[in-house]
Amino acid sequence: MDFDLTDEQRLLRDSVDRLLADTYTFEKRKGYSAEPEGWSRALWSRYAELGILGLPFAEEHGGFGGGGIETMLVMEAFGRALAVEPYLTSVVLSGTALRLAGNAALQSELLPQIAQGKLTVAFAHGERQARYDLSDVLTTAKRKGGGWVIDGAKSVVTHGDSAGKLIVSARIGGERDDAAGIALFLVDAQANGVARRAYRLRDGMGAAEISLSGVEVGRDALLSEAGAAYPIIERVAEAGIAATAAEAVGAMETMQKMTLEYLKTRQQFGKPIGENQALQHRATEMFVALEQGRSLAMLAAMMVDEPDAAERQRNIAMVKAGVGQAARFVSQNAVQLHGGIGMTEEYAVGHYFRRCMVIEHSFGDTGYHLSRLAEQVA
Repeated sequence: MDFDLTDEQRLLRDSVDRLLADTYTFEKRKGYSAEPEGWSRALWSRYAELGILGLPFAEEHGGFGGGGIETMLVMEAFGRALAVEPYLTSVVLSGTALRLAGNAALQSELLPQIAQGKLTVAFAHGERQARYDLSDVLTTAKRKGGGWVIDGAKSVVTHGDSAGKLIVSARIGGERDDAAGIALFLVDAQANGVARRAYRLRDGMGAAEISLSGVEVGRDALLSEAGAAYPIIERVAEAGIAATAAEAVGAMETMQKMTLEYLKTRQQFGKPIGENQALQHRATEMFVALEQGRSLAMLAAMMVDEPDAAERQRNIAMVKAGVGQAARFVSQNAVQLHGGIGMTEEYAVGHYFRRCMVIEHSFGDTGYHLSRLAEQVA
């Protein structure tokens, strides 16, 4: 298997790295987070100019037809910079849902707007009682005239506080945990009956609790075949796992470099603490965990479009568990080796730590995916 990047992929990686190097520092990130939406609209426009907002979309929709490797390169760069913009939610999650749902009219209408930076979309699927069960949906959609009426609530919708549109899962048939009977709808975030309670996650990202009370949408708002959206939702979650695995690798890379630099410069008893052999061993173990995570993120990028569902799901679960373990190890050791300064708000390493911990608990935590793997071999 060829693990080398093509010339186009190297150019993409270098271009994104240059942009983020010019626009992102820890202090600038604080400024972006303090903006009204919790991220920079100006920088979002720069992403659009560079073409990364349309990266995974077909050319007829204003994109470049990129795949999992291209998304991995962008997300690694975002992880290194600790970027706060809603790339994961708008481009990866919602973009995947729109691409796979097969609604050609909505694809032609929405994907170019996302690619141009004119529209952000949040994927509103998780519910409070569901934890990590993708089929646990209590939100309902009932037919009314030629359209639908949606009632229910969605929880921890990342960047749902600032999104212009929402992709909402709702049950049109079956029982609470049935995979069959779920549909996806496009809902205007400002529609009558939509209420959003905005807050910040532990890593500083914006999120929202979303209530839908008698929200009326037309028949054209149905993204997927009625009642058959569950396989699409699974693919969206898998795309999210692959993307956040790459983001975690970028964050681990930065934490490992920061820790090495600290070990070289922090003086104790007249010499750098990095001369302590025990700390050298710890730094080496961090590097090994980072490289293991990098290999797994590459596996996820290659598997995310695998047509064999069982093979894809098994590998994605393995990636999620492995990267979660690696990120926890690197993060905890980065903070510990920095000592007290690693726990302060004024120092970046703690913020990388928190982002990795939020990633670990997104789309199912390490324990959940280890259980899924165990069930497959039992």
